[in-house]
Amino acid sequence: MASVAELKAAIDIALQQIGDGQSAVQAAGEKLAEAQQTLAGALEGSGHETVEAAQASLTQAGQELEECLAATLVAVEQAQLYVSSL
Repeated sequence: MASVAELKAAIDIALQQIGDGQSAVQAAGEKLAEAQQTLAGALEGSGHETVEAAQASLTQAGQELEECLAATLVAVEQAQLYVSSL
């Protein structure tokens, strides 16, 4: 059976990995925002449906990334509370 110290160490490692994932999600969100700005510029001079569809997809992807980040933040808070109770 794992000791409390081993359990805390495992949770710390998991939290670090979650933090790395959060950084990746934030970076992806920034790239999506850049792509949306580029598409917005292209859309101004074009009524092309493909550009509009791409912009809508990017908006949806951005929202999904934000939801993912929010979920990981909640998970981190719960894990930290758990660790503090050990």
